[in-house]
Amino acid sequence: MNDLATHLVLLLFLASFFAGFVDSIAGGGGLITIPTMLIAGIPPLESLATNKLQSQFGSASATIAYARRGHVNLKSQMPMAIMSMIGGAVGAGLASLVPAEWLAAAIPLLLVAIAIFFSVKPNLNDADRHQRVTPFIFGLSVVPLVGLYDGIFGPGAGSFYMLGFVLLAGFGMLKATAHTKLINLGSNFGSFLVFAATGSVLWKIGLLMGVGQFLGAQVGSRLAMKNGAKLIKPLLVFSCLALAIKLIADPAHPIRIWFGF
Repeated sequence: MNDLATHLVLLLFLASFFAGFVDSIAGGGGLITIPTMLIAGIPPLESLATNKLQSQFGSASATIAYARRGHVNLKSQMPMAIMSMIGGAVGAGLASLVPAEWLAAAIPLLLVAIAIFFSVKPNLNDADRHQRVTPFIFGLSVVPLVGLYDGIFGPGAGSFYMLGFVLLAGFGMLKATAHTKLINLGSNFGSFLVFAATGSVLWKIGLLMGVGQFLGAQVGSRLAMKNGAKLIKPLLVFSCLALAIKLIADPAHPIRIWFGF
């Protein structure tokens, strides 16, 4: 952190605060923090690793806020968090083995599909609905699979958790958001352990941004609990579309290379 100018340190803190705010409601905080770290001159690997450290503060902050208001039971959901942690750790370990261009090409399309789903799906509110799979099956399938993806690649993991909770577990929007934060914390922590073991984490920067994440998530989660689906739904749609556009905007993105635009 001593190598960064004061204005860049302030930029990282403000970016982490805003990321914590957005992520606590709709996910996609990495869309804000990772590009900001790259702009500040932090190399890509260190940016990804440090993002896993600082994002945990936001997820933990939002989880605490939601739990205090009874929107998530930490004790009963801990097995799912552990499964997501295992998935995140395995994913981070496999990151170098998976062809990144495959994921990079598929994720924007999936994010647009999620945005369309939440835009056109009727009766998406804070009320629970029909449960298509049991919590046990959900915890053994969707949770570790998304955690695996979070460890390998990361962007949009919160949106995928949200989709699973709403479509399969039958959760209302606010309940799904609350549970997503806990599960996302697990997969972030699992992948963070692997990155930390490789020495890629910039601790001072990560902890500074973690403070911003914690504060931003407190503000965002309170707004989400106050406004429910009418705030979560549009912000989730916007977050998915913005992340998809951001990914495809990269000149090196496979879709742009394959189709020549």
